[in-house]
Amino acid sequence: MIWLRLLGESFAFAMEAISANRLRTILSLLGITIGIFAIISVFTVVDSMKNTIKSSIESLGDNVLFIQKWPWAFGGDYPWWKYMNRPVPKISELEDLQRRTKNAESMAFLVSVSKTVENRNSVIENASVVAVSNGYETVSSFEIEKGRFISDVEFGSGKQVAVIGNTIATNLFGDADPLNKQMKLLGRKVSVVGVYKKEGENMFGSNKDEEITVPVNFLRNLIDLDSRYIDPLIIVKAKKGISNEELRDELTGIMRSIRKLSPRAEDDFAINETSLLTKGFDELFVIVSLAGWVIGGFSILVGGFGIANIMFVSVRERTSIIGIQKSLGAKNFFILFQFLFEAIILSVFGGILGLLIIFLMLLLISGMSDFELSLTLANIIRGLSISATIGLVSGFVPAWVASRLDPVEAIRTNA
Repeated sequence: MIWLRLLGESFAFAMEAISANRLRTILSLLGITIGIFAIISVFTVVDSMKNTIKSSIESLGDNVLFIQKWPWAFGGDYPWWKYMNRPVPKISELEDLQRRTKNAESMAFLVSVSKTVENRNSVIENASVVAVSNGYETVSSFEIEKGRFISDVEFGSGKQVAVIGNTIATNLFGDADPLNKQMKLLGRKVSVVGVYKKEGENMFGSNKDEEITVPVNFLRNLIDLDSRYIDPLIIVKAKKGISNEELRDELTGIMRSIRKLSPRAEDDFAINETSLLTKGFDELFVIVSLAGWVIGGFSILVGGFGIANIMFVSVRERTSIIGIQKSLGAKNFFILFQFLFEAIILSVFGGILGLLIIFLMLLLISGMSDFELSLTLANIIRGLSISATIGLVSGFVPAWVASRLDPVEAIRTNA
């Protein structure tokens, strides 16, 4: 009960300080408000970006490796021309990998090109045409909204069929149902067998809504897949219980054998994985978060001095009250915690204002853009915790001074 009484009295004194000296109190709490706003807004943006990137990476797969000509992370001392002279992955290499691997659940060949696609008077230039092999549906994450995906028979025969994105469907066919309708690609009529579910663009610029997926055996008859101007890749998904490291080691050995590399020769291929992306983004987020702490830290430091100033003034104005409380038997810890709670309440009030500003700004930004931002419970708790800590630290000295006042001298001070 004594702690509830302390908290109640401290809250009443804090509200009295705010109402009695509104301008002074608001200016003093402004540092806390700005500091919490700076820190928590940075954490909110970082968390939202992390969630977006995480969902984008999950669409690639966390147990998937990508065999390519180019690595996703370049070494500082590796000449670029060595990468340039590397051969690109081939469909024949995919077939060899499928025969020889034991740790892969499935794999697929993929190559992306930009081509013009049309339907009567509707024309889309530089449309993203992605040619894939059988197994793509198991190594990649996507949903079909209408129709179906390409069948094994259609993959094998290179039939002129396609699965298209929502944006492609709207731009080519308008409000009409695109299923079983034909569009013209590379001078050939291609039938639409499916439409991807609308997803929007991910953090890597990939957008299924603007993609046309066709069998690679159809596209290989129309373009040179060994051209230096395209970058095909082989996507490999590990079996359950097989780590990426185990799969990487096996694929490295098989690829070196396929390309007949000597034991001392360097790899002329790259095996990439999504962890390379997450590591790079994690380093960026650490820097951004640190910047938020530095910027917000200075404001919070100023706010802390403001809270201390308010509390010293409060101690001076209530010196006689402290003397009366002590003369009636109030212990030092009672006075100490009374002022500490008051400082914490004032500081938390400033933090709440900062969180409220962030919430209003997020509503405004979310309404004006497609980027999803949300103030999470974790960040709210973090903001309130920082505020309470600043109040505790800033209010300790004034509270200690108040608790050590001599009751007789305190009563006589304002007599």
